[in-house]
Amino acid sequence: MNDTSTSVEFSLVQDPPPEISEEDAAALADTLFGIDATARSLGSHQDRNFLLDGSHERTLLKISNPATTKAELEAQSLAAAHLAARDPSIRVPLTRTGRDGTVVQQLSVDGQQLHARLLDFVDGTPLSGGRYLSPHAVRAIGALAARVAVAFADFDAPGIERTNQWDLRRASAVLDALLPHVDDEALRARLREASDAAWEQVSSLSAGLPIQTIHGDLTDDNVVSNDALTGIPDGIIDFGDINHSWAVGEIAITVSSLLHHAGATLPSVLRAVTTYHSIRPLSLAEAEALWPLVVLRSTILVASGHHVQSADPDNEYASENLLHELRIFEQATSVPLAVANELVRSSVGHDVRLASLPSGGTLFPALNPRTVAVLDFSATSAALDNGRWLEDGAEAEIAAEAISPGASVAMTRFAEPRLTRARVPIDPEPLNTPLSIELTVAKPLDVTAPWPGIVTHSADGVEFRGNGVVLTLDGVEALVPIGSELEAGAQIARVQTRLCVRASLGDVEVPRFVSPELAAAWRTLACDPTPLVLGQTLPSTDRDSAALIARRRGTVADAQEFYYDEPPMMVRGWKEYLVDADARVYLDVLNNVTSIGHAHPRLVDAVTRQWSLLNTNSRFNYLEVVDFSERLSALLPDALSSVFLVNSGSEAVDLALRIARAWKGRPDVLAVREAYHGWTYLSDAVSTSIADNPDALSTRPHWVHTVDAPNTYRGKYRGTESSRYADEAVAEVERLAAAETPAGAFIAETFYGNAGGIALPDGYLDAVYNAVRKHGGLAVADEVQVGYGRLGEWFWGFEQQGVVPDIVAVAKAMGNGHPLGAVITTPEIAAHYRSQGYFFSSAGGSPVSSVVGLTVLDVIRDEKLQENAVETGSYLKKRLAALGERHPLVGTVHGSGFYLGLEFVRDRETLEPATEETEAICERLREVGIIVQPTSDHQCVLKIKPPMCLTRASADAFVDALDQVLTTGW
Repeated sequence: MNDTSTSVEFSLVQDPPPEISEEDAAALADTLFGIDATARSLGSHQDRNFLLDGSHERTLLKISNPATTKAELEAQSLAAAHLAARDPSIRVPLTRTGRDGTVVQQLSVDGQQLHARLLDFVDGTPLSGGRYLSPHAVRAIGALAARVAVAFADFDAPGIERTNQWDLRRASAVLDALLPHVDDEALRARLREASDAAWEQVSSLSAGLPIQTIHGDLTDDNVVSNDALTGIPDGIIDFGDINHSWAVGEIAITVSSLLHHAGATLPSVLRAVTTYHSIRPLSLAEAEALWPLVVLRSTILVASGHHVQSADPDNEYASENLLHELRIFEQATSVPLAVANELVRSSVGHDVRLASLPSGGTLFPALNPRTVAVLDFSATSAALDNGRWLEDGAEAEIAAEAISPGASVAMTRFAEPRLTRARVPIDPEPLNTPLSIELTVAKPLDVTAPWPGIVTHSADGVEFRGNGVVLTLDGVEALVPIGSELEAGAQIARVQTRLCVRASLGDVEVPRFVSPELAAAWRTLACDPTPLVLGQTLPSTDRDSAALIARRRGTVADAQEFYYDEPPMMVRGWKEYLVDADARVYLDVLNNVTSIGHAHPRLVDAVTRQWSLLNTNSRFNYLEVVDFSERLSALLPDALSSVFLVNSGSEAVDLALRIARAWKGRPDVLAVREAYHGWTYLSDAVSTSIADNPDALSTRPHWVHTVDAPNTYRGKYRGTESSRYADEAVAEVERLAAAETPAGAFIAETFYGNAGGIALPDGYLDAVYNAVRKHGGLAVADEVQVGYGRLGEWFWGFEQQGVVPDIVAVAKAMGNGHPLGAVITTPEIAAHYRSQGYFFSSAGGSPVSSVVGLTVLDVIRDEKLQENAVETGSYLKKRLAALGERHPLVGTVHGSGFYLGLEFVRDRETLEPATEETEAICERLREVGIIVQPTSDHQCVLKIKPPMCLTRASADAFVDALDQVLTTGW
């Protein structure tokens, strides 16, 4: 740098103001402004700030650094007033006048002439600290920066054009003055190297960067939110760095302040830039200058922090800040500038500039490209079925298998995320995307120069430089000495078995693997070496999740919602894991449909075999439907032996209610509130959950009657009073009978699932079942979610209550994702359904569906999944409950086995539901690799119903991730 032309214009090294006690500050507030208040010191790098607590209001006393002039302070006050007038929705600290009628008061302390101002106190929670900032909050602070930039575009005042160390136009001179204060020699060298490169790029663009008034410090420390739940900033608390500078510096400063927060990545903080650009568009020059300015800002922060420590060693605020300022610098320089610049360009809508190889020859003249087998290690690769992607050495084995049939070389794909690089139980930021290709050869091959160049050695092989490209050949034996200058076609090395090839532009070392979210940006430096082997590139296998969402919205009905604000594109499942198109693995603790685990090989094989034999409807005579029906009825009490097979839980409940109506011809049904039973006409009619349908209770048909949800945690009866739920339900049965509309059926989830996995009060079903039967009605047990051993101790939920229903509706777990459901009742009750005609379901009970049902039962038995629900489910529940010792948001843990619900509350006394928090926690958990969703009418319960193969290691991974999110924020 060494740009000293500006260094003489101003003092880069500002002295701190003198120490002022809180008592002295309170006295000054009274003397200068007539404010009677207590004073509390607030942190600052350069000023002395005090919160004044008066009897009626709070204000802020600012005693400015001696280097700050009166004109500069007046400009700050004018700027705040200007912004308030232009954008009243932004809350700002307006300046109060003193006893003498002016806004800036002069005073002398310890021989120093200082200035004091009294400002409005802007209430709210600052975004400061290292807690996680949601995508909504990040976008919002970007929008705030843009609105400020628009408002200040025409603002000017005396004192705005000033020279200070935070003006990024002065970064070169500032760093020349501050870097000597960094005692750590290695750190100082890194700061110098990074800032020199950034300054060089900014300097080349400076002529195209517009200058205007900017806030100059619109950071997480200086914005506040009145909504503690969302963290959406709507107030600015400090205008001390208002200045003329590059307009793009505003958003660069904002972005830099986001980098130290938990979970922050370069792509995640650039959401702020995308939003900023949508309001105040960035020119191409500004977009290309933005990240170098982030680097410069981070360097100045670190250097300034060291300077303040040396000049004011007791400044705890500066010392604490230095830790996160170092984190900002590390993040800002975590990738080369060219890569970061590409991320910025793409965030504002520019196409990625892919590096490409110059024309030239081949690495393997003796190789016939048609004998090259291209390997597939992607998330959808058939070679990785049955969990092979988790096996050590899978890549090498698959490459060897590809060569065996006669291929001379097996070659991997460039920049295709590899499932073989995934780790379980979760892998939040996998380094799985190769910026290289790997070749496995059947016999040794000589490597030749594709163009003229010079040979150097790399750590594991040979490096060849020529035509502006650095070729790194790892795993080869050099055939020429280091420094050899070769012509195109000359031999470089020999590969015996395996070779890794990287090609990059310039001298930046390209890593072998990067994360999927950074891969496209890295390709501004990393070239695809495939043409050096095949003579051409391979077709792209990229899958664009955002584009798929747009297509979905264009054709799939809006009512068919999907999970998450930014849903990943899922392409594979295995056991308790889901895998997206980027080969990122998630732990699935939500999927109660997939009872035995995703893609279970026994189920895959059984279905494949049956499809190859026969699949038709159940009016044909075949073995499988009988075998499955016998097997299913054998799992139930003896009386329940007549089986109807259907396609889903909704159909099962619908049919169960039709059967109940046929029994005595009574249409009236008694249902429990806060329950979901399905989407068909009858099952929807008895569904009372307002989470699924806000108008559920007000739109029930006249024949549906409801009783209170027997919620023993937050319902009106708790603890020893819980028995009153049954009393009231029985009373309602009697009332309906007395009104000559007796309930033909009572339907309830046997374990209160939709509310969060809450056990019914002891004796509840027994009392209500008996009352309904007394008046000729039937008891319908909805086991759609809870049945099939998920509870662990009980195979069916009604067993926990010690009752036997008249009709059982079951689905979900039966088919492990295949559409399969059933209704089981007594032969006598089933016979009455003939009055409604015959029953038939095309796919219900088909040969394939029956084989699915049989295989699922086999796996549950053979792999002891119900026992696992007892052991691992109990362990998981205990670990979840322990979170409540550290996190007040945790109310309680409901449920049994793998049918659990973790309820979040804002207050453990009032049980105010933490609805918004729960949704945000689920979004954040998805980012760290956990798939889970809210349930209950209050949507404040985590629905925890994982595949029943869940391991203890996966349970730990889930709880640890949840603990991290509850600690660092959501």
